Amino acid sequence: MTTQLAGHLLVECLIAQGVTHAFGVPGESYLAVLDGFHAHADRIRFITNRQEGGAAFMAEAQGKLTGRPGVCFVTRGPGATNASIGVHTAFQDSTPMVLFVGDVASDARDREAFQEMDYAVFFGPSTKGMAKRVERIDDARRIPEYVARAFATAMNGRPGPVVLVLPEDMLTQSVDAEPLPRVEPVQAWSDPGSLRELRELLMQARRPLVIAGGGGWTPQAAAALQRFADNWQLPVANAFRFQDTFDNHHPLYAGDVGLGINPALAARVRDSDLLIALGPRLGESTTGGYTLIQAPVARQKLVHIHSSAEELNRVYQATLAICATMNAAARSLEVLAAPPTVPWADWANACHADYLANIDPANGGITLPGTIDMPAIIHTLQQHLPADAVLTNGAGNFASWLHRFYRYHGLVKGHKTQLAPTNGAMGYGVPAGVAAAILTGRTAFTIAGDGDFLMNGQELATAVMHGAKSIVLLLNNGSFGTIRMHQEREYPARTSGSDLQNPDFCALATAYGYRAERITHTSEFEPALLRALQGEGGVLIEVALDLEVITTRATLSAIRKS
Repeated sequence: MTTQLAGHLLVECLIAQGVTHAFGVPGESYLAVLDGFHAHADRIRFITNRQEGGAAFMAEAQGKLTGRPGVCFVTRGPGATNASIGVHTAFQDSTPMVLFVGDVASDARDREAFQEMDYAVFFGPSTKGMAKRVERIDDARRIPEYVARAFATAMNGRPGPVVLVLPEDMLTQSVDAEPLPRVEPVQAWSDPGSLRELRELLMQARRPLVIAGGGGWTPQAAAALQRFADNWQLPVANAFRFQDTFDNHHPLYAGDVGLGINPALAARVRDSDLLIALGPRLGESTTGGYTLIQAPVARQKLVHIHSSAEELNRVYQATLAICATMNAAARSLEVLAAPPTVPWADWANACHADYLANIDPANGGITLPGTIDMPAIIHTLQQHLPADAVLTNGAGNFASWLHRFYRYHGLVKGHKTQLAPTNGAMGYGVPAGVAAAILTGRTAFTIAGDGDFLMNGQELATAVMHGAKSIVLLLNNGSFGTIRMHQEREYPARTSGSDLQNPDFCALATAYGYRAERITHTSEFEPALLRALQGEGGVLIEVALDLEVITTRATLSAIRKS
């Protein structure tokens, strides 16, 4: 073994875990690691971000796309607190991630040194925390152990984020340790008795419904889920912002169960006599505030399959709880013997018909004021975006147009195609799109609102710096639209804090190095999109949207009067 800087060893440990890209904002607290990235630039790239929140979002997107921990490096104090939004997103979205925090030197610890803070308290692992584990590496010789454990913790059970704290002086020590081998996630299989009980519940059912989502899915697991659904003719809905778990074009697809749910699908959930929750933790958004699926005991029989034993029976007392990872669970279910016919064929067909009606703007739609037809815009995206395109968004009513009308091919086709934060984090879409472009080379498309865009729009500079191309559709209505909607519902005509004075977004994007154009009519969008797809470099398309067009189901005026 050769002696080297601990910071270099840390980079070698990342390479051993298969990491090809690390995101971050440089800091003097981990200069030795940055030097390690320079030494190994042929095997791993350090992507320089413009703000730690954007870097953490990119790492979270990396975890979603690859199924292995996304990696982010930040400096102490302000760097770590800025990055916490990405850690919180990874926790609630069940995304594997490792955040490395450069810290004060050991001889200054516990004196409230410059930018010092207690990371175990701040990120504190718990059911209400932000990280699965928080550890400090004080002994440079144990770097391989800590890194391997961080990757294992991030992937095993319910995936999530891990925080590793790196004292500055530890990273500059000479060390003769070597990286440990690549860690693979452990598969937890369903026990045969539970599978037999699940089959009995299915045989007794008349209106079953599967809700699939959560972390830990692979293309193989998605394909196995589809075979299970086909064998049993089960309607399948996807959990909130996991719409690529089951192919939206499949004749058994029932829609997404989340914010802005199709009222017909909500009725199907309530009327079902057997719910099979495969992967989601059944959080507030997927369960309609724990009322669509009644907590703590559902009106229906509930089978909850999840990768974490701690999650099972924590909120919902399931009829049958099965602890299994998604790969193992779906592969167990696909071989579950199905009868020649099932009594719910009409139910399954009706669930899919409800979905098709929901994405038809003519059925139950609204008359949209202004010169922009948002369903037509999304239809144009469906026509021209490649099937493997990665679509990203942050938080805001603007995302509901994508959620309702876009149809994801999804993991079953071999690719993760939706990156969206289930914790409602604004500012996620732009950095996630840039990360997707850097990591995959596939078409990366982002939909953003004007309020959402300005939270991390600076990461367009990161895209240009690293030669990545993303397309950003920016819906500008001069408002924090979601908040305005709630204000009009609760305090009609009493607007406070939700109006925005915006910059010239096209000029701003051009300054970052993106091409940009502004459209005011629906007919202008398709040519603009084709130019963006065919041209070199990133593009921002700004759409001037009437504030009245506030949701996919009601205008602002209608909400005010309701």
